[in-house]
Amino acid sequence: MPVSFPLLRPFALLSVLGSLTAAHGETVPSFRLEVMPALSKAGCNLGTCHGNATGKGGFKLSLRGQDMEYDYTALTRDVSGRRVNAFAPEESLLLVKGSNKLAHEGGKRLDPNGWEYLVLRDWIAAGMPGAKADDLRVKKLEVSPLNLILEETQDRVQLSAKATFSDGSQRDVTAQAVYEPLQNGLVEVSHGGLVKRLEFGEPTVLVRFLDQSVPVRLTFLRANPDFVWAKPRRDNYVDNHVFTKLKTLRINPSSPCSDEVFMRRAYLDLLGLIPTSDEARAFAQEKAPDKRARLVDRLLVRQEFADFWALKWADVLKVEGRTLDETGMKAFHGWIRDNIAQNRPIDALVRDMVSSRGSTYQQAPANFYRANRTPTARAVAAAQVFLGTRLQCAECHNHPFDRWTQDDYYNWSAVFSQVDYKILSNKQRDKNDKHEFNGEQVVFLNPKLTVENPRTGEKAKARFLGADMPTLANQQDELQAAALWLTSAQNPLFAKSQVNRIWYHLMGRGLVDPVDDFRLTNPASHPQLLEDLTQDFIRSGFDLRHLVRTIMLSRTYQLDSTPNSSNATDEINYSHNLPRRLSAEQLFDSLHLALRVRPNLRDQSGLRAGQIAGPQAGRGSPDPMSPEAFLVQFGRPKRELSCECERANDTSIGQIFQFISGPVVGKALGDKYNRLASLAKNDNAGQVVRDLYWALLTRAPTADEAKVMESLLVSAKDRRAALEDISWSLLNAKEFVLRR
Repeated sequence: MPVSFPLLRPFALLSVLGSLTAAHGETVPSFRLEVMPALSKAGCNLGTCHGNATGKGGFKLSLRGQDMEYDYTALTRDVSGRRVNAFAPEESLLLVKGSNKLAHEGGKRLDPNGWEYLVLRDWIAAGMPGAKADDLRVKKLEVSPLNLILEETQDRVQLSAKATFSDGSQRDVTAQAVYEPLQNGLVEVSHGGLVKRLEFGEPTVLVRFLDQSVPVRLTFLRANPDFVWAKPRRDNYVDNHVFTKLKTLRINPSSPCSDEVFMRRAYLDLLGLIPTSDEARAFAQEKAPDKRARLVDRLLVRQEFADFWALKWADVLKVEGRTLDETGMKAFHGWIRDNIAQNRPIDALVRDMVSSRGSTYQQAPANFYRANRTPTARAVAAAQVFLGTRLQCAECHNHPFDRWTQDDYYNWSAVFSQVDYKILSNKQRDKNDKHEFNGEQVVFLNPKLTVENPRTGEKAKARFLGADMPTLANQQDELQAAALWLTSAQNPLFAKSQVNRIWYHLMGRGLVDPVDDFRLTNPASHPQLLEDLTQDFIRSGFDLRHLVRTIMLSRTYQLDSTPNSSNATDEINYSHNLPRRLSAEQLFDSLHLALRVRPNLRDQSGLRAGQIAGPQAGRGSPDPMSPEAFLVQFGRPKRELSCECERANDTSIGQIFQFISGPVVGKALGDKYNRLASLAKNDNAGQVVRDLYWALLTRAPTADEAKVMESLLVSAKDRRAALEDISWSLLNAKEFVLRR
């Protein structure tokens, strides 16, 4: 006898249908373990489809299935449940559009004979039962192979995936897993996990099943039967990792750089300055076999080291005069510099900032919060600078490339929600600039302040990123707890992100690059090297100088920038030094140091550019003829973002004109008391030319260079003008403007 349900509401009807289906002995697909994987496998919940922040065609799913309850509601109840039809499952809009029987912008996503279609059809026929509290959970995903090197004749490899569940059982999920190539154009991956090479290189494939993800590293090598490994010397564990990979890739590293190049590189990396001519010549003449190590040790304890590395921290901590005002800016910068000068452990420095409060004039670390005025700004800055994690995408929706959800974003923001400000005075210069403050402020905690999660409309609950909020100890507040958790040696991201940033500043590229974007879909180029450097850093007590010294004394750091036939195209494996333009401060200060000219920066009393606390207040552009305009032209950041990316390192026509005919270079060359004034009195043309080369390029002139320059000097009617011309040509040489 047919069953009818004339008086039942639709959702009660679904429940009855589900019970009847199960009663007849049919297997009902699990929403958690089968329906959700089917939607992911079909690509329905990708950011380019219905997983988009605003959905597609009025249908929105959570990104990559991160919110199961939301997806269940969207499928069964949204728009009055019209996407599913329990009486005629194959007429369900979900299946009709997914199989492209009805026009679908996303094209055909479901094959009527495929397992995804069949699972969705059977689930609809069973009455669309939801997830259950006692459903199995996936605890682990294992993928094979995880790392594989393939010779040129091998152009494909089959991946397999196995899931381990909460009851200890295991299941092959190769067919159900999702495969995402992370580098466009290198490989293509079939529905079933067969990877096919398109180009030679090092592609990564992300394998996903439900909430578990595993990156697979593959290397497709060209055949090179004539390759012979050069067997370079290995000076420490850095070289072991780098050279082992280079040998695998059939790439020989370049030769070590000369003493002159090493010295200039070391001065620029540690002090932000080129060496003086006397220092350069003395080092070149030194014969001790350990002279490079001794040079590094000498530079690490110089005051300029604290100046230059404080500048790096000031960039990402937004140390600028508009929001902090001049007094707060100088207090914060001075505190950072003093910590580096004292070689205070990096974890202690960060703990002080995260737990800080009080007057921004008297308690300098409190300026971290003065620079970040909202809970979300504080959360984003702390994650990006201290954990190498970019959270911005999760403000409006689940992160499209990382594990962080919108709830994670607002729960982490809630940790910083109680920070409040007592503005003792604000003598603004620009009344229309809401970001400008001029006067003392006091940072304190206001327990009444909260953060609302817009997804739920409820107050966010304070929670650490990827970890539960601990029970607070007596007299401990959430900021103090966060400071301890964030800087803990057990926190997998803190030490690793700090190591990666230091490596970036010395090598020009992070092991994870961009330097503040740690995620599964952006793996490290040398993961075990990053891990070993991190453990070394932790064992040293988070000692900045120790890590810098370790990296600089490796053969890898000391490689020349001239490529060889095997490494000319390599840009990510550190087979040779990658030349990069000097930063704004390095150029400005090295120019004035070499020519022995006192810097003339506005209101800075003769300070070098690398010693300045930060940009002055105000939103306007500097006078185009001023030294400040020179710094801006060469990429000095405004410090409005907690990101290394704000400091521009590209080149422009404006920079060329600054060196060809700009006021900064012209004034330094024309200064009547500069280095050229004394050289003009020296009749020995050879000595003069050698002095200029050592002062500006950190090397002696070649025989041909010396002959040309000496001839120019001897024949000149105006000796001072000739010296300016020679110096101008050296300042415009690549050797001066590039760190190589």
